[in-house]
Amino acid sequence: MAHALEHLVVRHTHRLPSPTGPAGDGAAAARRFDAALMTAGFKLSGELLERLSGFAEPTVVETAVRTLATVRELVGDHVRHNVYFVDFPAHVPDTLDFWMACVAEALDDGDARAGMVDQLRAGVLDLLTLPSYGRYRHTYEEMLAAHDELIAAAGDRLTVLHLGSDGDTEVTGLYLALAGGTTPLGEEHLRDLAVLAEHCADGPQPETITVRENRAVVNRARLRAGAAPLLDTVTDVLRLACALAEGDVTLREPTRFRVLSRPYRRALLSGLDAVVAASPAKLADVSGHREMWKRLGERLHPHEYPHWPHAAEVFAVARGERKAPSFDSRVEELLGRGDVTGAAELLASAAPGRLFRALDRLLRGAAEGKEREAVLAAVERAAPEVSGRVVLSVREHVQNRGGASRERRVFVNREGKAWVTADTRPPLADTVRERLVEVLDAETRRRLPDPGHLLIDPDVLDVALPLSGRAASAGLGVLPRGSVSPVEGELLRFFTYWREAGRTTDHDLSALVLDENYATVTWLSYTALTDVEGNHSGDITEAPDGASEFIDLRLGAVRGTFIVPQVHVFSGEGFDEAAECFFGFMLRESAQRGRPFEPRTVRMKSDLRGPGRVALPLAFRRDDEGRWHAHWLHLYLRGTPSANRVEEHRVSIAVLLRGLFGRTPLTVRHLVALMEESGAPMTLWDGHTLPDAPVTYIGLERPDGLAPGSRVLTPENLRDLLPA
Repeated sequence: MAHALEHLVVRHTHRLPSPTGPAGDGAAAARRFDAALMTAGFKLSGELLERLSGFAEPTVVETAVRTLATVRELVGDHVRHNVYFVDFPAHVPDTLDFWMACVAEALDDGDARAGMVDQLRAGVLDLLTLPSYGRYRHTYEEMLAAHDELIAAAGDRLTVLHLGSDGDTEVTGLYLALAGGTTPLGEEHLRDLAVLAEHCADGPQPETITVRENRAVVNRARLRAGAAPLLDTVTDVLRLACALAEGDVTLREPTRFRVLSRPYRRALLSGLDAVVAASPAKLADVSGHREMWKRLGERLHPHEYPHWPHAAEVFAVARGERKAPSFDSRVEELLGRGDVTGAAELLASAAPGRLFRALDRLLRGAAEGKEREAVLAAVERAAPEVSGRVVLSVREHVQNRGGASRERRVFVNREGKAWVTADTRPPLADTVRERLVEVLDAETRRRLPDPGHLLIDPDVLDVALPLSGRAASAGLGVLPRGSVSPVEGELLRFFTYWREAGRTTDHDLSALVLDENYATVTWLSYTALTDVEGNHSGDITEAPDGASEFIDLRLGAVRGTFIVPQVHVFSGEGFDEAAECFFGFMLRESAQRGRPFEPRTVRMKSDLRGPGRVALPLAFRRDDEGRWHAHWLHLYLRGTPSANRVEEHRVSIAVLLRGLFGRTPLTVRHLVALMEESGAPMTLWDGHTLPDAPVTYIGLERPDGLAPGSRVLTPENLRDLLPA
């Protein structure tokens, strides 16, 4: 199989497709492979180690080289992580002392002296003009020589790689899982699906592809393979055209359509004609993307194909030459007349999913009594027709709409961009909430399959349900937004790495400490290198070959309740422009020593690819018993075009956290409880003993030694837990 496809399987599933090659005695090479993996925090399962031992040594070595490259990239060990202060976290100077030392060096530098004297006379110092500031003063090898080897500890991360099926089976299985999933995929996973779809275009296909962005990617592969695309709305055709132009299939950003070949133009127009001929009402969807349709019409030339007249109607609507009132306008007309019952009935009969999305608004607009009862009755009738993901999303919404109205309301868009506004909505009545919860839980319970015996890792119970693949970044150990996971260790170390694509770029790592009332206690950044809590590794202001910054925190010394790591774009390329950019954290004990970056102590590494200039990957919170937990955010703030610093954003971040921590996400615990109520036996796993019979295991990582036939659900495929 192609190495790129093997890379995808390992990254998504933590399984290594069963290698092929001549038999031989590869036991020694397999053990060396296992030892090399352990330096990166990975390990071969017993079954995989045994399988590799039966191949000739060259086969094992080739497999090891490919797999090591994949896991090192997964954990962030594929690049060199240097630090400004060579023996960080030791001997980090006081911030002002460090700046004064840089000034003194500049005054001793003949080329820089005159400019420095002018700055001092003016009373304003620009750190970026100091010759010794912001650039590495030593090589990577010199930094390594200044640090002791890491001493292994029982708490180090050890991610097990398991034996997979043959390569084709693994690739097909991953393709079907991504293409046929019920949750929208993040940007990176959508790119992975595109690669898989091209390879699997002639093979097995999902029974249904409900996520429209997925369908567009699959349709492009089908069209290139000579198969008919799957189209049932006019917007499906528009998304396919965007995919063919390498544009945005989510339709959030405008696509510059290319000149299309005649076969592609015929396929798009014939598909469009068939959709409209089967259901003329679908012309109403054109108005939502009117300008994009106009631009696409310039490339498709529908007037050259008079035998597809219905396709031409789409462009007539886009140009305003034909009226096609949208479904939403009909609903708004009813609501404008105060006919909440009529709007609910129309939505329930024609668009059950939209009814659920508009539910809060309908209930707030309905008068008590018959009108409110009509809305609730419409929900009960429509529930079986609504996707499981939407049912669960509304369930999460409803559980957060009780009690007194919150002062602040947090909005997060599909790209992770967050903002806060006043919440002026009155709370839903308790009787309404209770009835909705009963209806939604009953519908979810009805759809959940019989899991058999459930074996549950307790740490997975507070993981938020992945109701959208966009609620998490790609990486290692990443959990969906709203998840909570325990943090155990003496030292907490954050790291960020970035590499410029074309412009000088400065990203800054900071950590904000807040008290229980979200007031600022302190922070660590390039403007505050040291404090009671820990140290900063020093500011790096350019990254043509890549650069890293670190913050080391002693959890026992933290004086606040919250720790909020953040990455700021000070200048240059944003997170979605840089050639590479990621964040992560490590946990270790002080006695372990080691280099600034040690891959086997990395607990989480995630890509930073968002629209703002301030990234908030997660926050850490100390509970009343002194235990720390990670709360997953995956958020971006707009920030300012340049010179973003923790000092300027600490108030807005505190307001954002106050709103976020006031919400209760829907977690794995909810679905486990519903399955138990349906009669499924459940055992909390003690971390050691595994049943002899097959189970459905739900946990953060797959344990080695599960009985054959067991179903395994981990964060990598937790989306499969959601009912269709």
